[in-house]
Amino acid sequence: MAFSKKNPDPLSDKARALNDQIAALESEIKKLDSQIARKPEPKLRSTATPAGETILRSIEKPAPVTSPTSSEPVFEDVNRAKLAAGSETESLELFNELGVRKYDLPALFNRVRNHFRGPTTSNPRLVNYLAAGGVQGLRPLRYEKRVARNRFFALVIVVSAVLLGLFLMLKR
Repeated sequence: MAFSKKNPDPLSDKARALNDQIAALESEIKKLDSQIARKPEPKLRSTATPAGETILRSIEKPAPVTSPTSSEPVFEDVNRAKLAAGSETESLELFNELGVRKYDLPALFNRVRNHFRGPTTSNPRLVNYLAAGGVQGLRPLRYEKRVARNRFFALVIVVSAVLLGLFLMLKR
């Protein structure tokens, strides 16, 4: 009797391969570190100060210190004509002759629709792969949606039954 062997999980196989590669790199780092390691030679430093005055060579003479607060700020030239022209056309489109902002119905509809749509995915191929159930060991996205939908329906039924019961009690 032949027993069916369960297919290996591709995610755990990839994780195992990466862990093996990390272990090989760590062993190589230890090997190279042991080759580089030498006996450290003591670094000697004199803590004695010279007696008498110190004569500075011409290279070591201190440069005059300029204070950063005395420097003038740097300004950039701004083309005000371009800025004024852009804001003028914007203001004509967004405001009416009384200075009241115009009501933009299509923009309101788009904002509401985008609010309920949710954010876009950064990797749509991965989403399609997960939704199709291509990764073994993970439940497909449509199953998760079905479970969430059934929970919602059950919650609506329970809440409506409670509200109906309260309404009938108050009616008597």
